Amino acid sequence: MPENCSSITRSAPRLGRRLLTAAVALPLAVAGLAVAAPASAAPASAPSAPTASVTLGDSYISGEAGRWKGNSAGTSGSRNGSDRAWTGSSYDPSRVYGATAASGCDRSDVAEVISASTGAQNEINLACSGAVTANVFRASNGGQSYKGEAPQADQLAGVARQNNVKLITLSIGGNDLGFADVISTCVQDYLIWYSYCRDSAQSQIDDRMPTAMAGVGKAIDEIRAVMAGAGYAESDYRLVLQSYPSPIPRGAEMRYPESGWTRSNTGGCPFWDGDADWARDSLVPQISQALAGVAAAKGAQFLDLSDMLQGREVCSTATKQPTASSGPSATTSEWARFLDGGLNSTQGALQESMHPNYYGQLAVGRCLTLLWGRPSGDYACRNTAGQDASGMYLTAR
Repeated sequence: MPENCSSITRSAPRLGRRLLTAAVALPLAVAGLAVAAPASAAPASAPSAPTASVTLGDSYISGEAGRWKGNSAGTSGSRNGSDRAWTGSSYDPSRVYGATAASGCDRSDVAEVISASTGAQNEINLACSGAVTANVFRASNGGQSYKGEAPQADQLAGVARQNNVKLITLSIGGNDLGFADVISTCVQDYLIWYSYCRDSAQSQIDDRMPTAMAGVGKAIDEIRAVMAGAGYAESDYRLVLQSYPSPIPRGAEMRYPESGWTRSNTGGCPFWDGDADWARDSLVPQISQALAGVAAAKGAQFLDLSDMLQGREVCSTATKQPTASSGPSATTSEWARFLDGGLNSTQGALQESMHPNYYGQLAVGRCLTLLWGRPSGDYACRNTAGQDASGMYLTAR
């Protein structure tokens, strides 16, 4: 345990220090592939306007980490089949993230709005990895441009005029709370300080929660204002606010031991059991509950994803990494991206870490598909052990 340093039977090899360096620099990412509406599209009031499903927010809805089919400690080639950016001779992230690979918005080809089936003719992803609530607000009301793009509400205004928007799904607030700071602190406490991060991290979350949730509420208000300005009544479309899943399991469900270096250098999950328990059973539910409160206050439907990755998290005992002889699988591979560092420091971009990966994105898309069939009420989405994304199911919240 961290308080008893004598029980830690390991030294700090260079690989461990590389992982630490990566963790300190970790930004929280957000992604998705923006689909521009054609200039000739009819206004929403015209019968000929194409229907549209739109997503806004941060990396958890933009499609960040969609590049990866599970996680592999392999450092070359296709990484045992897990790297979808492998061309056969090099790596091309634009194969997954399109033009947004260059900006870092990382909108993937399996982002939630793309993988969901809502019957919409146009699937439009305005989310961007790393976005905060101010990146959603209209510029005229304090909104800020991000990564070379206008505030997302201003982009939505154009989409709403050129399409008949039926569904808007929002994921935002995690970067306002400082997810990246929490991850960095917890990793440092595991690798070098041998102490728990949960107390200091909890204080940070508590301090930032009121402002972050106020920002989420304002983001919903901004979306409503844009839609009203484009001639929509609130009954003309559905607005869904969703929460965040836990990318790591409880301590008892980690397949690598606390001591030694496999948890960091092979598994990519350098967290103490106590901190993992706190993140899984305290932090994630706290944030989900706060977001549910905002959704209720603002008249949005709520999709709770806090348990979505149960048993599919990074380092979960129910999953395994692909090997050269046994490739990635939707039923056995992890559904979230590991912390890219240690033995894996040459793989992809650090900002992809701790996000639903290819399999996770398909699962979230399935959750949204199921919610589309429930025109009212709040729901939690969960997976079925041993099944792929088709095993996702909703329970009333």
